[in-house]
Amino acid sequence: MKKGIIIYQSKYGATKKYAEWLQTMTDFYCIEVSKAMAGEVIQYETVVFCGGIYASGIAGLSFLKKNIEKFKNKKMAILCVGASPYDESAFTEIKEHNLTGDLKNIPLFYGRGAWNESKMKFMDRTLCKMLQKSVAKKDPSTYEPWMKALMCAKGQNCDWTDKKYLVPLLEYLEN
Repeated sequence: MKKGIIIYQSKYGATKKYAEWLQTMTDFYCIEVSKAMAGEVIQYETVVFCGGIYASGIAGLSFLKKNIEKFKNKKMAILCVGASPYDESAFTEIKEHNLTGDLKNIPLFYGRGAWNESKMKFMDRTLCKMLQKSVAKKDPSTYEPWMKALMCAKGQNCDWTDKKYLVPLLEYLEN
């Protein structure tokens, strides 16, 4: 049986960057979710799924949900990547929203991503601008961490990706 596989879905590149860093650090095979086949994935001992967070959902997670029965005897982990700084309550909400049913006990890890409005698709950029307008109406002293990050990133290109976010995941994979 082969050691491990990293399956990822990246919309703007931050999740792909984490998947590639992880590949280098682990020597696991790395593949985009759109090219992954469950029949091939079952050949690996360890399955790591990486997906960006969009509107509180983890992109590409449907592949895992659809095939979880086939992967039950695998060591599994999920890395979600978002533009906001890590916040325990927001992370718990992401976990509760996405890891339901058979996914509930899969360890979830977080990596901070990037923000580049010029790379965003029209719909994403429009939704973000609407959200920024809505948040701007609030008292800044009441902002949640994601709101602060959203307002600080407005009109800027930010890359918060950092290999340090992979340390807890790597420690999990080593045990």
